[in-house]
Amino acid sequence: MKKALQILLKTVLGIVVFLAVYLGVAWLLSKITVAAEEPAKDEVAIYILTNGVHTDIVMPVVSEQMDWSKKVFYHHAEAVDSTHRYLAVGWGDKGFYLDTPTWADLKASTAFKAAFGLSTTAMHTTFYKDMILGEDCKQVMVSREQFRRLIDYIAGSFQQRADGSFIQVITNANYGSTDAFYEAHGKYSIIKTCNSWANKALKKSGQKACLWTAFDKGIFEKYK
Repeated sequence: MKKALQILLKTVLGIVVFLAVYLGVAWLLSKITVAAEEPAKDEVAIYILTNGVHTDIVMPVVSEQMDWSKKVFYHHAEAVDSTHRYLAVGWGDKGFYLDTPTWADLKASTAFKAAFGLSTTAMHTTFYKDMILGEDCKQVMVSREQFRRLIDYIAGSFQQRADGSFIQVITNANYGSTDAFYEAHGKYSIIKTCNSWANKALKKSGQKACLWTAFDKGIFEKYK
C-alpha cells in the first residue's frame, strides 16, 4: 500500500512538474516576437479571430488570387450564400472539434490522443458576412504576394482529392449554420496546436508572430 502511494505521488508530481515546465516554456516563447517583413503594400485585408481559446485566420472568400467558394462550397454549410464575404479557417484535432462541443464533454481519452498526436485532424471553416473588429478580431494588411503565401499554406493543410477538391467531413457536430469541417493533414499535439498552426500562417505571410505559441493569447498580444 505504501509503495503504491509513493508511485502515485511520484506520478502526480511528475505531471505537475511537466505541466509547469510546458506552460513556462510556452509563455516564454510566445513573448519572443518574430518581426514582420519589411514594409510591403497594404493590398489585402485578412483577420485573426479568436473564440477565447482557438485562433482562426479569416480571408475574403473571393479575391484575385483565390475563390475559396470553389473548394469550401457554400452549400456545405446550412445557411450560407454569396453574401457571406469572409471565410475563417482553423486547424485542429478532429476529436476536439467533433466530439467536444463544450469543455464539459471533454473525455480523458480525447485529450490524451490529442496531446500526443494519436488522432487525426480537421479543418474547420466558418463563413461570415462582415467582420467586427475588437479584442477578439484584428485586421492585418498584407501584400498580394504575402497573401499568395498564406493561401498556399492554408490550402496545403486540407487533404485534397486528385482533382484538387477538399474532402468534407460529414457530421452533425457543426457549431452552427455557417460552418463545415474538412479532412486535414498533420497531427495535433502539445507542440503543434491549433494556435501554433495559426501562428505559422502569420509567419508564412510575413507578419508579426510568436517564435512559438500554444495559445491564442500569445498571438493577440502582438496585435494590440
